[in-house]
Amino acid sequence: MNPLYQDMPVSIFAHMSALAVEHKAVNLGQGFPDFGWPEDVLAKAAEAVTHGSNQYAPMLGLPPLREAVAAHYGRHQGLEVDPAEVTVTSGATEALAAAILALVSPGDEVLLFQPLYDAYLPLVLRAGGVPRFVRLAPPDWRITAEALAEAFTPRTRLVIFNNPHNPTARVFTQGELALLAEACVAHDAIALTDEVWEHLVFDGRAHLPLASLAGMAARTVKVGSAGKIFSLTGWKVGWILAPRRLGEPIAKAHQYLAYATPPNLQAAVAYGLAKEQAYFDTMRAAFAAARDGLAERLRAIGYAPLPAEGSYFVDVDLTASGIAADDASFCERAVREAGVAAIPLAPFYAERPVTNIVRLCFAKREETLAAGLDALARARELMRGP
Repeated sequence: MNPLYQDMPVSIFAHMSALAVEHKAVNLGQGFPDFGWPEDVLAKAAEAVTHGSNQYAPMLGLPPLREAVAAHYGRHQGLEVDPAEVTVTSGATEALAAAILALVSPGDEVLLFQPLYDAYLPLVLRAGGVPRFVRLAPPDWRITAEALAEAFTPRTRLVIFNNPHNPTARVFTQGELALLAEACVAHDAIALTDEVWEHLVFDGRAHLPLASLAGMAARTVKVGSAGKIFSLTGWKVGWILAPRRLGEPIAKAHQYLAYATPPNLQAAVAYGLAKEQAYFDTMRAAFAAARDGLAERLRAIGYAPLPAEGSYFVDVDLTASGIAADDASFCERAVREAGVAAIPLAPFYAERPVTNIVRLCFAKREETLAAGLDALARARELMRGP
C-alpha cells in the first residue's frame, strides 16, 4: 500500500465525531451548521432533480453556474472574472486536490501556514512536494515579514493560504496580505487561496481576496465553496477561479478526480449566488450572534475564548481558563466524561504544535449550544487546576 495513507492516522474530525456518537455527546467539534440554509435554494435543487437533467454535467461545470460564480465575485469582491476561468468541482477539497496535483511537481517546495486544514499536507506529499511551514502562534496568529523571509526559498513553487483561517478564526489584515503578495511576486510563486469562509467575516470586516492585490491576479488560484456560503456542507459544490495558464492543467486533474458535479445542485447554487445582498447580511448577522452568545457564555463559566474574526469557530485558551490539561487530553475527557466534543489544535500542526488551544463550532442552534455549554461547564470542573 502507499505508505502515505497506510501510516496516516484517522483525522481528528472523524475521531472526535465518532466519539461524540459513541458517548451521545453534543458535537461542537466538526464544522458543520445545524441552521442557516436558505429554503429557496433547497427548493431549486428539488425542482432541478425532478425536472432537470440527472446525467453527467459538463466537466468544467454548468455554464449558468460558471457565469453566476463570475458575476458573484464581480459584485461582492470587485474581481473581474471570465466564466471561462471558472471550474466547478465536487467541493473545495476536491478543488484543492486538483490544484495541488496539477501545479506541484516532485521536489517543488510548497509553503503552508500552520495550524493548517488537515487535507493540505497529505495532498502536497502525494504530489511529491516538499513542505515548508510558517508557524502562526496564539493569541494573535499574525503573519510577519520575518517568518515569510525565512520560509520562502528559490524553490518555492506554491503557497497554500487559507483566509479567513481555520482553525484560528483569523481574518488577515491588508498589511499581512500585502507582505504575502510581495513575497509571492518576488519569488515568482503561485498562490492557492482557500477562501471558503469569505462570506463569514464579522464586526464590519470585508473579505479581501489575495488575487486583488498588486501582481497577484495572474498567479492566484482561488477556491470557493457553496457549502460554506449556504450552510449546505453536504452538497460538496465548490469552484476554482484561475487564469487560463493555471486553470487548464487544474481542469485536467479535476477530470480524473471527480469529472463532474451533480447538475441539480449546480443549478441551485447558481440561483443562490445571485441572491440579494440582504441574504448575505442576514446570514452573517445570524452567525455573528451565535458566535457572540457562545463567547459570552464561555467567559461566564470560566473559559477564556480568543477573538473570532471569521469562520464557524471560537478557540479557547485552556491555560488562561485555569485548565492544566493539554488540548488532546481535555478533548478526550470532555467527550467521554462530560458529554461534549471539541477539537484540539495540536493535530493542525505538522511540527512544534501549540497544545493548549481547543476549537469549538458555534454554527449551531441555541439548544445545541446550551447543551454544549452545560457539558463544557462539567468538563471544566473535572479538569481545572487548583
